[in-house]
Amino acid sequence: MGTREVYEEKLRTGAHLHRDPTMNPGLGSARCPRCLSLLTPNSSGEGDWAITSVLHDATAVAGSGAGAMLSAVHGFNTGIPFVQKHVKGPKWLQLLVGVPPLLLFSGTSALFGAYALPTFAQLTVTSYYAASSASHYAVSQITRQIERSHMSDTNGNSR
Repeated sequence: MGTREVYEEKLRTGAHLHRDPTMNPGLGSARCPRCLSLLTPNSSGEGDWAITSVLHDATAVAGSGAGAMLSAVHGFNTGIPFVQKHVKGPKWLQLLVGVPPLLLFSGTSALFGAYALPTFAQLTVTSYYAASSASHYAVSQITRQIERSHMSDTNGNSR
């Protein structure tokens, strides 16, 4: 029963919230519930949990690609017709005028996607662990209350 006592003490003191928030507290390293990537504590000392650099880089690449592709499609569908309407002349002149702003728009969207997607992934993982930690603590408190009432009923009936 020593293991359960240690587990309950960790829940009571809140020690599990900063040192080892896992899917099952006390059982190994913290991992992302979706990709099972290891989570490491931030060096800022605030007790927050961060996604690993591999997951951060992967989401940055995906966000960059998605932002660039979506903005390029949107730019070609809306920007080029706008340029064709306002710039009179041959097609090559219209493309010469329209492509540089399209590239800037696409690059800006790629940068935004490379920033926004990892930030969203970090928010999702941190929110999951905050909710998970609160849930584990609440379930433990309810279980402890049920055990106490059961023990007091058992002790009261035996006398």
